[in-house]
Amino acid sequence: MSSAGPASGCDAPPVGVDGILRERGQREVFCGLTGIIWLHRKIQDAFFLVIGSRTCAHLLQSAAGVMVFAEPRFGTAIIEEKDLAGLADANEELDRVVNRLLARRPDIKLLFLVGSCPSEVIKLDLSRAAQRLNGRFSPNVRVLNYSGSGIETTFTQGEDACLSALVPDLAFSDEKQLMIVGSLPDIVEDQLTRLLGDLGISKVVSLPARKAGQMPGVGPNTKYLLAQPFLAETGTALDKRGAEHLPALFPFGAEGTTAWLHAAAQAFGVSEARFEQVIAGPRERARKGLALYREKLAGKRIFFMPDSQLEVPLARFLAGELGMELVEVGTPYLHKGHLIDELAALPPGTMISEGQDVDKQLDRVRAARPDLTVCGLGLANPLEKEGLSTKWAIELVFSPIHGYEQAGDLAELFSRPLHRRDLLRV
Repeated sequence: MSSAGPASGCDAPPVGVDGILRERGQREVFCGLTGIIWLHRKIQDAFFLVIGSRTCAHLLQSAAGVMVFAEPRFGTAIIEEKDLAGLADANEELDRVVNRLLARRPDIKLLFLVGSCPSEVIKLDLSRAAQRLNGRFSPNVRVLNYSGSGIETTFTQGEDACLSALVPDLAFSDEKQLMIVGSLPDIVEDQLTRLLGDLGISKVVSLPARKAGQMPGVGPNTKYLLAQPFLAETGTALDKRGAEHLPALFPFGAEGTTAWLHAAAQAFGVSEARFEQVIAGPRERARKGLALYREKLAGKRIFFMPDSQLEVPLARFLAGELGMELVEVGTPYLHKGHLIDELAALPPGTMISEGQDVDKQLDRVRAARPDLTVCGLGLANPLEKEGLSTKWAIELVFSPIHGYEQAGDLAELFSRPLHRRDLLRV
């Protein structure tokens, strides 16, 4: 877990002129290394080498549930006491580890050197190390670097850092294309790509691709849709390459998915008649799936603590499509440019908080006693002990929740804790 320093200034930070409460204080979040758990599954010939401590290694093994005989495509180059004391040349040690790794795993085509809190503390320049190793192993293996440090970050920013490191390395393409940006389960990516193809969009690519050699090109005729709301740096990097962002609701629920697809349809000149014809069936299936949970969730009060940056679009989905009442929607960072449509779709008067002072926020949770609190693992058990039902925020990142076909599954994830509570009461 990572923690920021104590808050400064007054004890009760006022709501800003934009109606958003901004807090700076103690935080409770996982670090960006956690993103490796889903990224290493997505990019099938990449390897993520964390330059960190034994604590980093234990975190990754625990989060991934790796068996002792498994060969995952991530690992940790342990920073020992002699490295911290400056008694060993960290770059020589790193070169030795990389040489052994690539000799043992010739299937690796893309190697990420992932920084951590310990490597940042000793000022190990992984950017220069990546350039040096890339010169040695390219073109067979491309070596890039990014930071997954938990200092002043939240865990989904690990994916943002990884993808933004990929963007400068993408080839130039002048071809007219739509890019889906964000790591999605393969089945979800296939569903969305198929719908976009049915709309008549001839070339749809994904970042990241499933293989290192399949990474898309980018250029002035590239339009992109963000599949995840936490990709601020990746969006900026694509903008610098000349790509055009298509603002839209994120594809959570029937309405969010419709708006997301509609943004692409409008940008590529798809007629409204064709759009309605293509999405009518999947949208109706999504609505039927949601109806199974609406009675259970309608009127229930939900509190989002800041964790994954999924909070705002998920709150919009729960309030707009399932009738839940939003007590507070907390998010670690609020990128208004990417969330402009989401913010506009929230019920008027919704309390939105950015950042965290965990003690103050817990006081608000206890005072409100919502039916459901979405929070990190470290806060869930204490709140459950106090009789409050919780939903682990990290489960929403690991689960397939995007698109029409997953709409009912997404609703069920929020219904399940309430169902469990009812069973325990009986």
